[in-house]
Amino acid sequence: MSNIITVKNKIRNFKKEIRVPGDKSLSIRWVLFASLASGKSKAKNLLMSEDVLAAIKTINKLGIKTIIKKKECTIFGKGVDGYKYKKNLTIDAKNSGTLGRLILGLLVNSPEPIKLVGDKSLSKRDFKRISSPLSKFGAKFKLRSSNFLPLKIFGSSELKPIKYNENKGSAQCKSSIIFAAMRTNGITTIKAKKSRNHTELLCRHLKLPISIKSSKNFDEIKIRKVKKINTLNYEIPSDISSSAFFIVLTALSTDSELTIKNVNINPSRIGIVTILKKMGVRIIFKNQKTYKGEKKADIKVVSTKNIKAISCPPELNSGAIDEFLVIFLVAAKAKGVSFFRNLGELNQKESPRLKWAEKILRNLGVRTVTTNDSIKIYGKPDLNLKFHKKITIKNYLKDHRVFMTSLIAALSFGGNWVIHDKDSINTSFPNFLKIIDDLKK
Repeated sequence: MSNIITVKNKIRNFKKEIRVPGDKSLSIRWVLFASLASGKSKAKNLLMSEDVLAAIKTINKLGIKTIIKKKECTIFGKGVDGYKYKKNLTIDAKNSGTLGRLILGLLVNSPEPIKLVGDKSLSKRDFKRISSPLSKFGAKFKLRSSNFLPLKIFGSSELKPIKYNENKGSAQCKSSIIFAAMRTNGITTIKAKKSRNHTELLCRHLKLPISIKSSKNFDEIKIRKVKKINTLNYEIPSDISSSAFFIVLTALSTDSELTIKNVNINPSRIGIVTILKKMGVRIIFKNQKTYKGEKKADIKVVSTKNIKAISCPPELNSGAIDEFLVIFLVAAKAKGVSFFRNLGELNQKESPRLKWAEKILRNLGVRTVTTNDSIKIYGKPDLNLKFHKKITIKNYLKDHRVFMTSLIAALSFGGNWVIHDKDSINTSFPNFLKIIDDLKK
């Protein structure tokens, strides 16, 4: 079967209701928390992607039994000290930065050295940002070229609590430190730049010894050693990051309307909604509820004729960091010049996404000015009326968001697109193309 997809026609108008898979961040975190729980935990609507399956395989290697039936997963936790550490153990995080970074926090007290590896893309991402704070607890690391995978972690039986300033806005770094603190006597204090807070919310829901004081730009998190974690039965809400592609497709299409059911709208994740509303896109939350600390709702989107340019406030960046590639497509059709800055974290993802944004937009004939951490986009409101170019997208380190953004661009603006490596979506959104096909019917 070909791993290339071709698109020659824009999508026609649609009025549909869809569901996207379970939230990836919550799915991986549930797997890790359930592996530490005392007893049997079940999850429904767990995202069955390569990243989540890698997390399940990881806890299996650490001696935790799991059973998967369709979209339901059962994990038989053995308690906070229940991992079995075999000699010469290698953990493969595949493409998942979330798994690779978070699991290291849980391995800081391993009595055996453990090797962590990943795929070609993950092996180019910075792990010094994790090994540095975890070393302060007492763990030791051996990394390739100081920063990259593969690495070895040498755990310590004499962990010491730390005080740490997390100033990158990385939820992965913050969460890894929280997990390490859960294994450490004393109080660990983290001053963390605002970022996703799924780990903290799960800690609160599970009534773990964590306290959080919030200011405008930072959270002060204090956490003590955890003695027991209760089982966690969880129905994973749908993923806002996966929903983002369909939000943008609807906004850029003509006379279209879409409702996405039961989506996680955690305030630390809905930067895309705030940004697109500022640009004039009509988005409504319906049937809002709070579920085990997380907010969820149905999201209704209506196509938008007059899109406004934006100078995006940097404080919105962390809440939209995975969605900027598709946000840039909206800016491409806006009236005026849009400016996005302080986005260096985009280049810490599966591929250098700021460079790929520039490439996709320039292929569309949209003028951009980029630096290492910013992009200025000169919008063309009539873009989808004049565009007929042939475009090939390949060699992007199989970054799933580059693939999906390219397909949304093709369906929104037209042209003749040849997009390689469609299996890249298996890391986060295996049924993405099926939902696209349903919207075309």
